Amino acid sequence: MMGKKIAFIGTGNMGGAIINSVCRAIAPEEMVITDINREKAARIAADLGCTLAEDNYAAVKAAHYIVLGVKPQVLPALLKEIAPQLQENAARGHKQVLVSIAAGISTDKIGEILAESDARVPIIRVLANTPALIGAGLMIVIAGHGVAEEEVAELEAYLKTCGQVLRLDNEGLADAATVVGGCTPAFTYMFIEALADGAVTVGLTREQGYLFAAQAVKGAAAMLLENGGHPSDLKDAVCSPGGSTIVGVGELEKNGFRSAAIQAVVQACRTTADLGK
Repeated sequence: MMGKKIAFIGTGNMGGAIINSVCRAIAPEEMVITDINREKAARIAADLGCTLAEDNYAAVKAAHYIVLGVKPQVLPALLKEIAPQLQENAARGHKQVLVSIAAGISTDKIGEILAESDARVPIIRVLANTPALIGAGLMIVIAGHGVAEEEVAELEAYLKTCGQVLRLDNEGLADAATVVGGCTPAFTYMFIEALADGAVTVGLTREQGYLFAAQAVKGAAAMLLENGGHPSDLKDAVCSPGGSTIVGVGELEKNGFRSAAIQAVVQACRTTADLGK
């Protein structure tokens, strides 16, 4: 019998980050988790105080929201596996909502896969990023057809401990949002690492390079988010005539910095779209 608020199937990097943060919004005993790596799931459950489900069926049977924290390549098989349990729950009058964090697979596609087994469940997509682990993530919520507004709002309330929660009404932009929101942390880590390499080259320690660069990136992002304005204006405010910053900007431009960033987004977006095919 259903007694939990939320179940997580999959405790990988992204799923695990969300689980850790949501535990600050929901009592851990209201959460149930499972994973193909049962040892890992058991360790997380023990650390956080969540309930460990015996298998995917038990997780689906237990909760109102079912978060599918698996990779896109695995999602279709998982949906076919749990569809009979979802159908059985619906026949008993247990209303549930599926929440997918898989990139590239639309709510309509998820619905089509479930319909092959005569299972019909409201679906919400969440486009997340790993800084959710420390409450600094970006959680983009897309509500599929037939999802009640109060259920979307309740899920958003749970996700607020993960970071900024934003609604995206046009699912056609989901792939772009996935890349800009979800891939950018990796791009940023590369940028910070490169800055630290430069720092070491000019005499700072590796630790100083990471700390100085990371704090500067954090501060720059905060300036843009909190004070507003155009990025180019904020950049210009740092570039004194004939100064070191404008010389550095010139070197970045000479080496294709801006073009590389644009193409990283474009090509990653194409790959994300391919995942849903």
